[in-house]
Amino acid sequence: MRPFSTGKWNLAELVDDPYSPSFKKRLQGIESKVSSFEKNKSHLSSNISEKKFLAVLCSLEEIIEKFSIVSGYASLEYSSDTQSDKTTSLLTKMRKFGAEIDNRTLFFDQWWKKQIDERNARRLMQNSGELYEFLKHKRTLARYSLSEPEEKIINTLDVTGHSALVKLYDKITNAFQFTVRIDGRTLTYTREGLAQLVRSPKAKTREIAYKSLLTQFDKNKGVLGEIYQNIVQNWKDECIQIRGYSAPISVRNIGNDVDDKTVESLISACKDNADVFRRFFSLKASLLKTKKLRRYDLYAPIHKKEEKRYTYDKAVKTVLQTLKDFSPTLGEFAKRVFVENHVDSQIRIGKRSGAFCSTVTPKITPYVLLNFKGRTNDVFTMAHELGHAIHSIAASDKSIFIQEASLPLAETASTFSEMLLFDRILSQVSEKEQQSILVDHIDDLYATVGRQSYFTVFEIDAHQKIGDGATVQDISNTYMNTLKEQFGSSLTISPDFAVEWTCIPHFFHSPFYCYSYSFGNLLSLSLFQQYKKEGRSFAPTYLKILASGGSRKPEELLEEYGIDITSERFWQEGFDYIRNQTKRLEKVIN
Repeated sequence: MRPFSTGKWNLAELVDDPYSPSFKKRLQGIESKVSSFEKNKSHLSSNISEKKFLAVLCSLEEIIEKFSIVSGYASLEYSSDTQSDKTTSLLTKMRKFGAEIDNRTLFFDQWWKKQIDERNARRLMQNSGELYEFLKHKRTLARYSLSEPEEKIINTLDVTGHSALVKLYDKITNAFQFTVRIDGRTLTYTREGLAQLVRSPKAKTREIAYKSLLTQFDKNKGVLGEIYQNIVQNWKDECIQIRGYSAPISVRNIGNDVDDKTVESLISACKDNADVFRRFFSLKASLLKTKKLRRYDLYAPIHKKEEKRYTYDKAVKTVLQTLKDFSPTLGEFAKRVFVENHVDSQIRIGKRSGAFCSTVTPKITPYVLLNFKGRTNDVFTMAHELGHAIHSIAASDKSIFIQEASLPLAETASTFSEMLLFDRILSQVSEKEQQSILVDHIDDLYATVGRQSYFTVFEIDAHQKIGDGATVQDISNTYMNTLKEQFGSSLTISPDFAVEWTCIPHFFHSPFYCYSYSFGNLLSLSLFQQYKKEGRSFAPTYLKILASGGSRKPEELLEEYGIDITSERFWQEGFDYIRNQTKRLEKVIN
């Protein structure tokens, strides 16, 4: 296998040159197909034939596929350089074009949700094959839909509304540079670079890194806070007051095709089990030979020497081999992402922070953005994002309408891949090294289960209070209270963490997204324990779950495999695993 090296992704498969006559011609071609689609309006009636109905769906699918490619290109280009005026302008142009397409094809959505009677809707759904759940879900959304003119207004205004506010947040925060003075040297970092210092073995370095991060965001909390207030108020005005959703989080739940009861049981289980992480923090404090952790020390490594580093080549090959050992099919899916040069792994000023996987269409291998620094955590991040990619590829035979699983299920393959990697690494090291790996593992479980669930607790409170007129300081106070509830007396929280909420992009990009991480991780723990019992014979079952994509309602899909996600008992099983890992750590320590 050839050596892998960090680099930029190649987006030529999507668009060769967005400023060329050929690109303009592609947009004109999409516009032409939209014009043709508009002629279907006269054919939509309750007695439309199944054949004609499927043909209409097919033509809409083609429009969405073609637009998704050009808009996906614009979004990926912007992520790779958020400071470029050209990429910003192109993204705005594509979003405006997308809003126009939505408006011109909206009549079909409105007809299906509001105008066709229940008997004929059922007739058409029963003959729609795998699109049944997709069409059924749209009927569920009907009660929250507005008239066609109103929906068009919202689509149009969103370009300069929520979408514009998110873009402004990204543009401001991705331009931040953080200056720190360590060991007599003054250094400047991007946020991604600063993240390495948060995991430094030196307590003072960790504190300096966090203070630099929080100070920069605190200086800008006025404008960032106002952006957030407007996003939340917009969410309330449109979704609660105009559309009639019962609560802000219900908008996300219904969009995810999961029941409020399911999410309530998840959050309840997370709050009831906060003590398992508090116990872990106490253990970690003893390993670090301190009475109590500070919030600055949350991700401190327990070893005094510098953290083990991975070359990019070693990281890629380790992750690919891990997936291949579980299932050669999944290994090949993941390898495809690298072979086709669909990974952007370099760290650059202006590049979006963090990591993500983007599926443009089912027919094209997903794209993965990383900011690879060579830490163990970066290897797990790579496994996580490749999990998303293999999930998409496993469901690539599905329509673009149903390929992507709803957000909670979408985090399943990513976290399961991390579990496989953890199990592999733990089996290859000495008992002494296991201590450090177990700490890192529980650190990660906290970050993806405990932390994310309390992010959701904060959002529920913040949306309520902003709707009642809360100030930026009120929001910060709410965040600090949530931290205190989460950690109890297990660690010391300094006042500067009150503004940490301004650092969390998901609050701005996708309200109430974060519980999906808790959902996906706890579900993955359940699936992983099933795998440990059954061995490699479990792989086909796992692949079937992934291959379902978004064609099934999560509760119904998982019930088929004996998993009841509406029950708090199910979520408790995941916490039992975390508790057992904590006990395992205690034994290793003693």
